[in-house]
Amino acid sequence: MGSGSEARKGHRSLRRIGWVLLATALSAASFAGIAFAGVSASMADSFAAPDRPGARAWPAAQPVPPGRITVAVAVGNAGSVATDVLAPYQVFAESREMFVYTVAAERRVSPLSGGAHLLPDHTLAEVTDGTLPEPDVVVVPAVTDPTGAGEEGLRRWIVERHRKGARILGVCAGSELLAASGLLDGRDATSFWSNISSLERSYPKVNWKRGQRYIEDGRVTTTAGVTSGTVGALRVVEELAGETEATRIGTGLSYPGWTPDGPTAIPANHLALGDLPYALNAAFPWLRPTTAIGLVDGVEEIDAAAAVEGYGGVSFATRTVMIGAGDTVTTRHGLVLVTRPATGDAHGADRFVVPGVRDASGLGTALSGWARRNGLTIELPDGGRRSGEFGFDPVLRDLAEHSDRRTALATAKFSEYPSAHLELKGAPWPWRPTLLAAATIVLSVGVGLAPTATRAMRRRRLPRRPAA
Repeated sequence: MGSGSEARKGHRSLRRIGWVLLATALSAASFAGIAFAGVSASMADSFAAPDRPGARAWPAAQPVPPGRITVAVAVGNAGSVATDVLAPYQVFAESREMFVYTVAAERRVSPLSGGAHLLPDHTLAEVTDGTLPEPDVVVVPAVTDPTGAGEEGLRRWIVERHRKGARILGVCAGSELLAASGLLDGRDATSFWSNISSLERSYPKVNWKRGQRYIEDGRVTTTAGVTSGTVGALRVVEELAGETEATRIGTGLSYPGWTPDGPTAIPANHLALGDLPYALNAAFPWLRPTTAIGLVDGVEEIDAAAAVEGYGGVSFATRTVMIGAGDTVTTRHGLVLVTRPATGDAHGADRFVVPGVRDASGLGTALSGWARRNGLTIELPDGGRRSGEFGFDPVLRDLAEHSDRRTALATAKFSEYPSAHLELKGAPWPWRPTLLAAATIVLSVGVGLAPTATRAMRRRRLPRRPAA
């Protein structure tokens, strides 16, 4: 009798444990599913497909002049990180001794992070078949599918350029594409700080290093995250065009702490509680504001990159749309960005920010008229830019003021950008995604408890057995 009672109690305990485990699993799966959907939506916005991807009467690419050191900045098929492309592009283009162009598998509009779009100058085939001279330097940015079949042609092309004597500059997670090509086997290399552990597992033949702004191994240089491509490019300029040229360019750009002979060691970052806003903004994008970024002809490439990454591509704090006077904008050094012409509606924009412009007189009538028709105030983060500041500084200050300080600091960290010098004002924490996360937890707990609640309700409705 006693043993039977104990057995029944044991069975009831096991059932209760089973229901608890089921509720926990359902709650966790529900929360993870919603967060995954949010991240997917954030990435889809960041690397949005272009409105006009195919052939059009696009601007002709500038011819490659003879006698110059040539730099090819590669662009991925499905998307590339904006700063990985634009920052080295500007560094090399600032040199009087160099000529830089962008290259991709096809001359069609390619997405950049933060909702920007780039029209490549040339194709890989133009170099392969000798239409263009062999580049002296190839820049490899982080791309959305570094190991996939879609980038197999780019991987082979890079290996062939190296075999023919080119220097390779892998920026941020561009090192993964290089590792997948086999080019880093047996070499020292670095990458974006949060990627190195997974890279060590996937590519054990590479000697991965932490806490370095860049690593040189023969004719291959790899850099730490995002903005580190600026410093890596300056190093290549120094090697090919001399220290004087690198000093002139680097002084003008004002990357914090950079000197030609400065140390390459940087803090070896790790995930911390203060990074939570990065995950919250990415996983819970709903109800976030939209920032229209106005791009003008002649905008500096790094200024444009700072805006698209700071407001969208790295921070995920806002949805971003690029607005120009026409279909395209040509940057200061000739790079072609594809924009939405300033003839339509506001595209849901809450703000209109124009990077790289210090005075509204530099906007032109098209952008000014578009803002006026859509009831938007023209905001110029660079209007208060101080002498000797890098292009990311005014954007990070503006991001802190209009979003929050923790998001701005997390954006700097995930851009591997020095932030100790920044004076940030604004709210201390991103409350919108935090409240959405809290609501998702409540909803997920409700989903987890639903089977138990349903079972309890059904048991209450069943007629009780009469006593014997």
